[in-house]
Amino acid sequence: MRKWLSIAAVIVALDQITKFFILQKFALHETLYVTPFFNLVHVRNTGAAFSMFADAGGWQRAFFIGVAVVASVWVVWLLRRHPEQTLFCLALGMILGGAIGNLIDRVWLGSVVDFVQVHYGGWYFPAFNVADSAITVGAGLLIWDGLRPQQAPAKENS
Repeated sequence: MRKWLSIAAVIVALDQITKFFILQKFALHETLYVTPFFNLVHVRNTGAAFSMFADAGGWQRAFFIGVAVVASVWVVWLLRRHPEQTLFCLALGMILGGAIGNLIDRVWLGSVVDFVQVHYGGWYFPAFNVADSAITVGAGLLIWDGLRPQQAPAKENS
């Protein structure tokens, strides 16, 4: 359990350090063009993924804080219940770290700080952050883990 919570803590730390840097160095909506397909940009997201519900009138802050708290408790419960499932627990640790990273933003700032912007040929993917990346990779690992053939537990000979 300690290993998975440590992974979550590292993700939270990286997420908050990178967001702190953006908040210190970039004005809101300021953009730094890094490559022809990658920018750093300071944007705020009051909604969920892809700014869904961002213009919902303010109720979404409390709702998403509640969802993050419930999800975090559930993830810790799952980690305690399935310690032998390494890939599953790694995925959950990443999701937990990302959820807590974005939860901190919602509680203290009222919105999530996003800053990674990928684009190509005039098409811009919605900006995201370290926490979002950890959640996405963790979700991908959960899918991969679910699709892998599961080994039956070894039966003990009596």
